[in-house]
Amino acid sequence: MRIIHTSDWHLGQFFYTRSRAAEHQAFFDWLIARVEEHQVDAVIVAGDIFDTGSPPSYARELYNSFVVNLHRTGCQLIVLGGNHDSVATLNESRELLACLNTQVIAAASGEPEEQVLTLTNRQGEPGAILCAIPFLRPRDIMRSQAGQSGEQKQLSLLSAITQHYQRSYQHARQLSQQGDNPLPVIATGHLTTVGVSKSEAVRDIYIGTLDAFPAQAFPEADYIALGHIHRPQRIAGSEHIRYSGSPLPLSFDELGSEKSVFLVSFADGKLARVEPLPVPCFQPMQTIKGTLAEIEQQLKTFADAEPARPVWLDIEITTQEYLHNMQQHIQTLTDGLPVEVLLMRRSRELRERALARLENETLSELKVEEVFERRLEQEEETDERRLQRVRQLFSGTLDALYQGEENPS
Repeated sequence: MRIIHTSDWHLGQFFYTRSRAAEHQAFFDWLIARVEEHQVDAVIVAGDIFDTGSPPSYARELYNSFVVNLHRTGCQLIVLGGNHDSVATLNESRELLACLNTQVIAAASGEPEEQVLTLTNRQGEPGAILCAIPFLRPRDIMRSQAGQSGEQKQLSLLSAITQHYQRSYQHARQLSQQGDNPLPVIATGHLTTVGVSKSEAVRDIYIGTLDAFPAQAFPEADYIALGHIHRPQRIAGSEHIRYSGSPLPLSFDELGSEKSVFLVSFADGKLARVEPLPVPCFQPMQTIKGTLAEIEQQLKTFADAEPARPVWLDIEITTQEYLHNMQQHIQTLTDGLPVEVLLMRRSRELRERALARLENETLSELKVEEVFERRLEQEEETDERRLQRVRQLFSGTLDALYQGEENPS
């Protein structure tokens, strides 16, 4: 039995106003090619199919087309709901997609045993038992009780999630032992576990008051396919508990880690191998950091480059003084280059230093105009036209206030 574990597609995402439609289509073409190359029996998507609860029509079209194209390969598809997904949106096509060998589990059932599925191989024979657990919303698995302290609520939620997993797992393990040859048990999840490495694009999930689920509370499944964290990684040093990560970088700080899906193989009822399949880069992206002089030198390296697509740039300025014409200056430097500047900001170190400086100063030591300029310095994105307009409005407001003080009614 072979499965591909993937998650966090975020179809319909706009990356600083840029559509990811072409990248997602390229990823789907690549994924289907891997399914056929490795004769994969099932693809498991561990949540966050869409980026929002109301995805644009082209994102739904991408999703539906992928289901149709994957069905032609003879591979099963299991779709789990994530915290970004709307239960209603995923469920609206659930019965239709079931006719295309696709099982959609948008929300947790009150009876965990109902979401235990048998995965079959390409010959139609049972190959694994799946505890198909999506993102767990508190209202789906527990009832709140009046008078509980914060710690009691956290413990109650931890217990409810653990029991939900255990009930599902116990039923799955019983099914796995019914045939002549024991079947492996796979579990899924869309949540944060203790000790993961997150990125800026990950929206923290606080399920009630529980911010992370301990790895030791998972059942003893043969493999646990997790979603929500965008960087691929193992949990607690274990081979069988993994986040596949997102196939596309969803923020610039994810560029340092290779994107992948996991090809998971089972033999003799047990986990045999987990192999990462690196996802190609479909859209070149890069972060440039330094002073204006250093950035100018780095931009010169693009002069002779001929990428298939313009490189999306994140430019971090480390110059300490405030530069009111920074946007215009960068625009001049990039004219004619095969790049698009999507994000321009001061480095995090400078922003933190500016905040520290403000904490050490009192308002009485600063002019009103200085306080306003310090606040503008903390803005990560710099649009010179927008900042100029804000300055004009602020100046007009001050003038009106000063005139009112000079001519009281």
